[in-house]
Amino acid sequence: MAKEITPRTQDYAQWYNDLVLRAGLADYSAVRGCMIIKPYGFAIWERIRDALDGMFKETGHSNAYFPLFIPKSFFSREATHVDGFAKECAIVTHYRLRNGKDGGIEVDPEARLDEELIVRPTSETIIWNTYRDWIQSYRDLPLLINQWANVVRWEMRTRLFLRTTEFLWQEGHTAHATAEEAVEETRKMLEVYDRFAREWMSLPVIKGVKTEKERFAGAIDTYCIETLMQDGKALQAGTSHFLGQNFAKAFDVQFTGVDGEREFVWATSWGVSTRLMGALVMAHSDDDGLVLPPRLAPIQVTIIPIYKGSESQTALREAGARLEQELRSAGVRVQFDHDDNHRAGYKFAESELKGIPIRLALGMRDLEQGTIEVVRRDTREKMLMQQADLAPKIIHLLEAIQVNIYQKALDFRNENMHRADSWEEFERLLDRGGGFISAHWDGTSETEELIKERTKATIRCIPLDNPVESGHCILTGAPSRQRVLFARAY
Repeated sequence: MAKEITPRTQDYAQWYNDLVLRAGLADYSAVRGCMIIKPYGFAIWERIRDALDGMFKETGHSNAYFPLFIPKSFFSREATHVDGFAKECAIVTHYRLRNGKDGGIEVDPEARLDEELIVRPTSETIIWNTYRDWIQSYRDLPLLINQWANVVRWEMRTRLFLRTTEFLWQEGHTAHATAEEAVEETRKMLEVYDRFAREWMSLPVIKGVKTEKERFAGAIDTYCIETLMQDGKALQAGTSHFLGQNFAKAFDVQFTGVDGEREFVWATSWGVSTRLMGALVMAHSDDDGLVLPPRLAPIQVTIIPIYKGSESQTALREAGARLEQELRSAGVRVQFDHDDNHRAGYKFAESELKGIPIRLALGMRDLEQGTIEVVRRDTREKMLMQQADLAPKIIHLLEAIQVNIYQKALDFRNENMHRADSWEEFERLLDRGGGFISAHWDGTSETEELIKERTKATIRCIPLDNPVESGHCILTGAPSRQRVLFARAY
């Protein structure tokens, strides 16, 4: 018998791991810290990837691909950047193996590289080295490039999708003639991520800017979207960085302006990763399995026949095939369950585990009466529908489910938005279940680090719509002009 899923209230971390494994999203690999994304999990990632890719292209971006390996010397050109990634880099030092004396395989010591190669943790350095050749004039700008790739960041403590040594992502890298254009691009891509999270993932997010301590290494400003998981912890779902001219100066990327003067270009980078898969699981799912927003569900509708003897099999299969074709022709991702090795009850449980938004049960009585049983995964509500003109009813129901999943997550987020005006209240809120805590901070990295050391809570962002509000830092009592958003986080 398959392992049961640990209840969320018993052990949230174990519930998450159990669900990822049982639902067939991912598996552990033979390489420590790396994961295997299984077909069902990759099908969801493909939905995420394709939707985002379309949004990037709508905003004028094109895809390209850059090498996995980056010369070590590239990292030394931007000091802040190398400091931010130095402890996470995997390094290639040799290019050949040989037979060892004991009959095994060993690294050939004579095949050492003249210059070590860094396995891509992010691509700013190699891309900006390339942009030096691509950009000569203002006519070459803006340059709007995105890359879908894998990256490696050597992690000591890993968790499927949320933090792995190798993961998949997209990284946008753009070049602009002015700082204003680059900032506009940075904010525009933040809006793209916000819209994708809301409209596709049914995930309410808070848009904000990171503190200096939490910025991307080498950035002038880092914008982010932050969302809340069901255990009261925050998760950073996407970032967009205004890089200023730091990388342009490090790699001597200049252009001739309209006035004939040579100037350094202005840069941005932005990205989301397979961490979104973890957010999708933790924000919506329950103890019985995944709860997937219909727009990202690989299968939106499953049709399960309920046989009562071999005589009904043919009739139900014919009716199921007709309904399947009707729904598919209407653009619904549907499957008719042909598995004869399991009973209907098992199939019902499997459809819940997989998070299929709508389950249709078709029996002989339904054939006689022209009806079909419809069950929503998000609310478990059962209803009886007429088979006639089923497709428009199902499409309407899928949209209702998408909206309801978002509203449920939004209600949870709003119920877990708190304000703290003292250190005691801040600690009490964290210990009582966490969530986002809006509190005053004196603006210093020292206080920010001290709060993190004492409580494991970090400043997730300074919200973009933050009002100016005089107050006093919850820890030091020093004057503060605005509140920031704290949370414990993944």
